[in-house]
Amino acid sequence: MPEMAPVGVFDSGVGGLSVLREIRALLPRESLLYVADSGHVPYGEKSADFIRERSHRIAEFFIERGAKALVLACNTATAAAVADLRDRYPQLPIVGMEPAVKPAAAATRSGVVGVLATTGTLKSAKFAALLDRFASDVRVITQPCPGLVERIEAGDLMGSDTRRLLAGYVEPLLAQGCDTLILGCTHYPFLRPLLQQLVSASVSLIDTGAAVARQLQRLLDADGLLAEGRAEPCRFWSSGDPAAMQEILPTLWGDSARVDRFPG
Repeated sequence: MPEMAPVGVFDSGVGGLSVLREIRALLPRESLLYVADSGHVPYGEKSADFIRERSHRIAEFFIERGAKALVLACNTATAAAVADLRDRYPQLPIVGMEPAVKPAAAATRSGVVGVLATTGTLKSAKFAALLDRFASDVRVITQPCPGLVERIEAGDLMGSDTRRLLAGYVEPLLAQGCDTLILGCTHYPFLRPLLQQLVSASVSLIDTGAAVARQLQRLLDADGLLAEGRAEPCRFWSSGDPAAMQEILPTLWGDSARVDRFPG
């Protein structure tokens, strides 16, 4: 039955597990497939053409395994490739990510919003359009965060090197009056506990993982594709070191699982 087919979710690395957790929480009957393209992480420093090529390869991999929907759990991949994927696979519900500019603009009290994101996301036309559409009445300060994704990929969520790097990105935003921070990369929600040590309780931290899960639910429901039976265990692949991802899964996903090598 088509409604029992799996949903394919991918990211440049393990960051998309933050979105996968939200999908599992909202849609526990859905069977999930996850690809971490960790052999090419971070996408934020790669060209749009390269990211589109990787996104097409991973989409084909999911389709070969009968996926009924795709989720790009990566802001940079969404900016570079989601339009192409929707053109190429019009039969599939496809959900992308975008930085939470609209809810952040509504949440700020100081009128100053900070954005932590990759260079690729901040340079994209999609991000510029978000600012034009939703941030005309607030000041948005962007902060590229090179090196942060790599710390999370290594499983260093609370260490001194990660703390020093993150503080160096956050402190200038706070100094300029930001009271709302957008976590504009799916890796960054895993740093929320550390961020909460670095900023006051009055600073709002906003990401879009839960909104992506809700959008997936809406699209599946509209197409009559919501699963009604028992979900298969989530399956994982990595284009990097499967053993490294398998070791970090209990921390980032909450469960142990086998990770296979992504064949491409």
